[in-house]
Amino acid sequence: MLDHNPSYTELLTSFPPRPIKSEEDLEKTQTVIDNLLDKGELTESEEDYLNLLGILIHEYEQQQDLVPDIYGVELIKVLMAELNLKQKDLVTIFKTESIVSDILNGKRKLTVEHIQKLAEFFKVSPAVFFPENPSERDFLEVA
Repeated sequence: MLDHNPSYTELLTSFPPRPIKSEEDLEKTQTVIDNLLDKGELTESEEDYLNLLGILIHEYEQQQDLVPDIYGVELIKVLMAELNLKQKDLVTIFKTESIVSDILNGKRKLTVEHIQKLAEFFKVSPAVFFPENPSERDFLEVA
């Protein structure tokens, strides 16, 4: 990167901004951003250039599927881990610890009543327990 206070044109010439299409492009762009941020106080040209590079990174990240669709039992496990809960903490929802165990181990499926109680317990919408893709709804037991 340039050592003096470069003009906007010099910044564009030193590392021409282009759409990010790979992890390698992302790393190169992030390195330029890090170097600018390490500099400390930025000129108006550097701030504008930094903003442009940030937009390119944001656009790339929006195109990536960074967050998998977690629902059903997997979501329950994530929520339990985040809140440091044990199986016995869910007995109020499932009535017995053996049912909790069977659900978490995939031996039993969730019911609509379970999902309603889980939503209340975790203070979330019941919708978060369903997959984004409706064809994956085989985890639910319909009574």
